[in-house]
Amino acid sequence: MKDLKYVAALSLPASALLAFLLEGPWSYATPLYAFVAIPILELLLPHDTSNYGPEEREEKNNRKLFDWMLYVNVPIVFGLLWMLLQKTQNSVLETYEWVGLVLSMGIVLGTNGINVAHELGHRKSRLHRSLAKLLLLPSHYMHFYIEHNFGHHAHAATKEDPATARLNQSVYSFWFTSVFRQYANAWRIQRKLLANAKAGFFSIKNDMLWYTLFQVSYVCAIAYFFGALGLSVAFFSGVVGILMLESVNYIEHYGLLRKKTASGRYERVREVHSWNSNHVMGRIVLYELTRHSDHHYKASKKYQILDYHDISPQMPFGYPTSMVLSFVPPLWFSIMNKRIPKEMRLSPAP
Repeated sequence: MKDLKYVAALSLPASALLAFLLEGPWSYATPLYAFVAIPILELLLPHDTSNYGPEEREEKNNRKLFDWMLYVNVPIVFGLLWMLLQKTQNSVLETYEWVGLVLSMGIVLGTNGINVAHELGHRKSRLHRSLAKLLLLPSHYMHFYIEHNFGHHAHAATKEDPATARLNQSVYSFWFTSVFRQYANAWRIQRKLLANAKAGFFSIKNDMLWYTLFQVSYVCAIAYFFGALGLSVAFFSGVVGILMLESVNYIEHYGLLRKKTASGRYERVREVHSWNSNHVMGRIVLYELTRHSDHHYKASKKYQILDYHDISPQMPFGYPTSMVLSFVPPLWFSIMNKRIPKEMRLSPAP
């Protein structure tokens, strides 16, 4: 029964379903749940720093139940998106209701969409990676697969990494620098991959070209079938999903810096180069993303067996609560800056 705790990750889509069905003030059910109710629960519930033993870890690693808990997000995400698009044809709502519904859908796209895509994108099978890219589609962020796997994991906690926030950089500044630098970086990585494969720009191996084609086709199809309102709702829901991801990126490595060795290369990524949180609510609803230190230390590990390490820098709050705090930069700086080890501080952006 304990393994079923990750069903709680579906509470976010459930809150979005409630928003879609009840409308009115209920349109804001998901943002209120994500950024008010969950932070309160994180303050009330205990931390869990326990790790599995070798035998139990092996058993958890091989249980298909944990994979199916990821797969179920695909029909849920696209089912909710379909419901919302249908509303653009069948419902007459006030502007404030549309804003609430877009926020609710966008949060689901960021958590049960991009976050699950992140987990599946690290798997080896073609099915898992295909599902990852499919879940990235409605957030207009398919290039994340290339940049994250070939860029971020190589350069995390360095000045070269677009997804590592500098000391005293606000989350709002980070949204812009990370989004645009990651996209440009994805193309640079793609060009290197094509060069290594001795393939040209218009090669079938140019994934970035395929991603562009898929995303343009997705937007055009929505515009054709659901009109301007449907296009606006789908587009801005995707933007909210992106901002959810980038807010998480912001808190995951904020202010941390890997040292350079005598050779001029950075030291390898270790458990100390990501912020960790053991707050149980955030761990469950984000499929253990909050044990990010271990994820970067061993990126191939599945979410259900990620470990806690004593040497990892610890966040005073869970990831959902930390995201809320980051929206108030002076408060965030006052809490987090003093927690950054002096020898690891990533200097402010010029």
